[in-house]
Parts: sequence; C-alpha cells; structure tokens
Amino acid sequence: FVITVSDRASTGVYKDLSGELLAHGLIELGYEVTGRCTVKDDIPQITEALLSAVQLKTNLIITTGGTGVSPKDLTPEATRPLIKIDIPGFSEALREFSRSKTPTADLTRGVAGINGNSLIVNLPGSPNAVRDGLVIVKRLAQHIHDQLAGYDHN
Repeated sequence: FVITVSDRASTGVYKDLSGELLAHGLIELGYEVTGRCTVKDDIPQITEALLSAVQLKTNLIITTGGTGVSPKDLTPEATRPLIKIDIPGFSEALREFSRSKTPTADLTRGVAGINGNSLIVNLPGSPNAVRDGLVIVKRLAQHIHDQLAGYDHN
C-alpha cells in the first residue's frame, strides 16, 4: 500500500511522481500494490490512511513525504502511535545509504515498524529518496516478513 503525503500533490498542484515511482518499484520487487492514496500533510488524514491499510492486513505500507523538518512535515508523528514494534535500523539504513549522494539525507525523520503483520515505512518525498528507499526495502523487508510469519533463518 502506497501513501503519498503532500498538500500540493493531494490538491493536484503537481503530479505525484514519488508515489508513482514507489508503486512501480514495489511491483518490480515482486509486491502487489493493493492500494494507493494521496493525503494532505495532516495527522488525522495520514493516520486514517495508515489505519485503513493496517485494517486490510496489508503486509507492506510505505509512505512518501512529510519526513523532513519543516513545520508541515508530520508523517512520523502520525505513524509513531501506530507502531507496536519499532525498527529504527530500517531508517538508519536508509540514511546511511543515501548520505553519500544526498548530504541532507540525515535530516529525514522517517520511522519504520510493525503493526500486526504490517511493516510500515516512512520514506522522504523526493524521487531520489524513494529510489534509495526501494533498495533498503529490497534488502530488509522480506526478512522482516519471514520473521513475522515465524520463519527461522538459522
């Protein structure tokens, strides 16, 4: 499930390039994208979209946008209360991977974690950040899903 968080994209001021790129990238990784929506930078709207995806028992829910330090960047604040198991290493891996190409990557405040069987990941809103995020999804998400299903990798 792909959730784009952007005032401008949600009102049609510009095309949702990051959400489109993310959906296509997930399909290329073998995921079925069962839903996609665009919401404003608004905690209740972000929370509602996340909860809808969790209630559908979606395995992977990724947001794009709203992870920076501007006053309107509220995606982590909407996501944190829904996470039951925090996975800080996921976001750390994204920052580490992106740092050499984008020095401001360290400013992303995105979070990642589990709610039920849903892995929830916040990615920044730029197409380059989404590309980097897909690398980390490819690296870690299947292992996380296997562990949630009780598969022992040892």
